[in-house]
Amino acid sequence: MKESIFDDFIIPSLGKCSIPSPINVSRFTPESKRLLFNIYLDQYDEQRDPQGLPLSVEVAGPREKIFFDPSKTKAAIVTCGGLCPGINDVIRTIVMELHHRYGVANIIGIRYGFQGLIPKYRHPSVELTPDYVKEINTMGGSVLSSSRGRQDIGEMVNALERMNINLLFCIGGDGTMRATECITAEITRRGFNIGVIGIPKTIDNDLNLIQKTFGFDTAISESVKAIQCAHVEARGAPNGIGLVKIMGRQSGHIAAGAALAQNDVNFVLIPEVPFDLEGDLGFLKAVETRLRHRSHCVILVAEGAGQEHLRNDGQAMETDASGNPRLLDIGVFLKAAIQEYFKRIEMEINLKYIDPSYMIRSVPANASDSMYCGALGQYAVHAGMAGKTGMLVGLMKDEYVHIPLKIIRSGNRVDPAGNIWMRVLEATGQPASMKNR
Repeated sequence: MKESIFDDFIIPSLGKCSIPSPINVSRFTPESKRLLFNIYLDQYDEQRDPQGLPLSVEVAGPREKIFFDPSKTKAAIVTCGGLCPGINDVIRTIVMELHHRYGVANIIGIRYGFQGLIPKYRHPSVELTPDYVKEINTMGGSVLSSSRGRQDIGEMVNALERMNINLLFCIGGDGTMRATECITAEITRRGFNIGVIGIPKTIDNDLNLIQKTFGFDTAISESVKAIQCAHVEARGAPNGIGLVKIMGRQSGHIAAGAALAQNDVNFVLIPEVPFDLEGDLGFLKAVETRLRHRSHCVILVAEGAGQEHLRNDGQAMETDASGNPRLLDIGVFLKAAIQEYFKRIEMEINLKYIDPSYMIRSVPANASDSMYCGALGQYAVHAGMAGKTGMLVGLMKDEYVHIPLKIIRSGNRVDPAGNIWMRVLEATGQPASMKNR
């Protein structure tokens, strides 16, 4: 029998919470507090449970009673996938919250992602204390380092059992969350009381259901710096073109957000909106028109945009160790295409190409992201100590909630008919469509 959509939002629990929480807060969050999943009237009316109640999700926060005895609890933290601003902020908050608020003294860091749970790699773990993590939020990257690629689920659960881990905090993107879901399932199959909590990390902001992932705000701030440089370069020469490639994988959120944050962009190319290169309505003709009227142009291209122009018909897309598509370099391709086009029409241009990708993801979190990471870390600890498992903490409709791992996937894309893209078109003045038909 197929599970209903209401079953999808049930958060697994390790058992009854009977231990009074040691933390000192002004209020606790009751289990009964839930957030409406749908806020639009038509969706609200469409989705109701058998009792007539609307679809809702569990609200995060400290519980009055907890499952784990802090004096006997051992926690572990692991970071997986690509680097992202804010990872160290999350690690620091988890350690500080566990140690100072709950009294959990035994916390370890798993080095180099899930490889750190596999004996053959021989990666030593590290003891995480408040003194060890007190200043890591000022550094980019992950103090625990990271890795990509699938690892044996059974071996990882064996390692958790050997190390007597009670709580595992997994920081990562969609691939990490899928692996975390599998780890949870194997733990449940074996009947172990090990809680598994996910903290969503992807600079691309491409996870479904999650309002925003950490690192995204910092990525926009750093992208703006590149756009400012491109604008200066473009205005500094006749028919100047500043071309900036922005990361984001198959999502255009960073590119769209950066264009709105810095209103100096004239064209934004994203994966969700296909475009033609040639033709009267194509991209290159639009750039030519812009130069003839304004003598300069700033172009922002997301790394996943226009991939169809870089592959032969039927050419398969390769994947990396985590199963993510290996994108071909649209920035280098566009640079060459623009130069060739204007040479063909005998129009002199001055093009500068900027690719700040790895600089963006390697910097420390800005204030906005740091605050967000702090909240995610705190709520993750509250959930873990209350015996929640198989879930992640995320922001939904400006409320921190618990979401089951089984329904989290990549897929959050810019809606070409949505408000964000409409605002981008308004800010840039670019054609609504750059397709010839």
